[in-house]
Amino acid sequence: DNVIGSDIKKPTVMQRDAGPFVYADVLNYRAMEQIVVDNGIEWIVHFSAVLSAAGERNPSLGLNVNINGFQNVLELAKNHRLRLLSPSTMGAFGPTTPKDATPDLTIMRPNTIYGISKVHMELLGEYYTEKYGVDFRSLRYPGIISSDTLPGGGTTDYAIDIFHGALKQNSYSCFLNADTRLPMAYIDDCVKGTMQLLETPEHTLSQRVYNVHACDFTPEELANEIRSQYSQSFAMEYQPDFRQAIADTWPRTMADDAARRDWGWNPIFGISEMAQVMLERLAPVYQEVSSIRAASESSNIAGGADSTVASTAAALAH
Repeated sequence: DNVIGSDIKKPTVMQRDAGPFVYADVLNYRAMEQIVVDNGIEWIVHFSAVLSAAGERNPSLGLNVNINGFQNVLELAKNHRLRLLSPSTMGAFGPTTPKDATPDLTIMRPNTIYGISKVHMELLGEYYTEKYGVDFRSLRYPGIISSDTLPGGGTTDYAIDIFHGALKQNSYSCFLNADTRLPMAYIDDCVKGTMQLLETPEHTLSQRVYNVHACDFTPEELANEIRSQYSQSFAMEYQPDFRQAIADTWPRTMADDAARRDWGWNPIFGISEMAQVMLERLAPVYQEVSSIRAASESSNIAGGADSTVASTAAALAH
């Protein structure tokens, strides 16, 4: 009950059961302020953003949500003395940034709407800390891998979608080149690290924005891990699209010494551990789908066309 979830979408049953939930549009300052005041909010974790690929498809939406939405949250933090954690991204780096062991402080010249808006967020958050005493914190996420949600078309989402492809048809067509190395982290490490930074006493922070790096791999290395753990016959093809150009501007690895020193960042999932848990968690989902399909086909044989319609509808509803 100490955490209030929010979104502009209707919550799932699982989200509703997890605790309090409110509708919150980051572009509506007054409505956000009412939530803060009515609920005695002290900390805000601001995840609302239009991500890399979506921002390139709709720049005006990306600028509006990522810049104006963050400005509203930042003003709330200033006016109501709130602790604010707003994640950044490896996408805040650009094509002229050193690609290996990228440090916290380096050249940052991104060429995507997402990256540009995140550099703006970092600098403005630091400004509000220095000028107004806002307790602003941020960590630059690598690609985040989770079995909880379907891939959304982002640049690193191949590392989620590949497991669905493996379990569904034992093959996957990747939109990045085979040798594209990117930093990644499994969701459990991401959540743990976010909470560590959020809860760390302010006086222990030597900076306001931190790199976090858990592991790094290429699509081909991940495909080989799936072959090792799941199916030696797993087939992988490569058809790079516009996301390849985005990935080419990002680091291959990030240095995160400051995060480890200041607030104890210590990820435990490497590529093998991550692949294992992704396969374990997603396999039952596809086994259930296969069972429903088999039952539908059996019903079709036994009961004719009408049974097929009913069984298919039940499968879709499920």
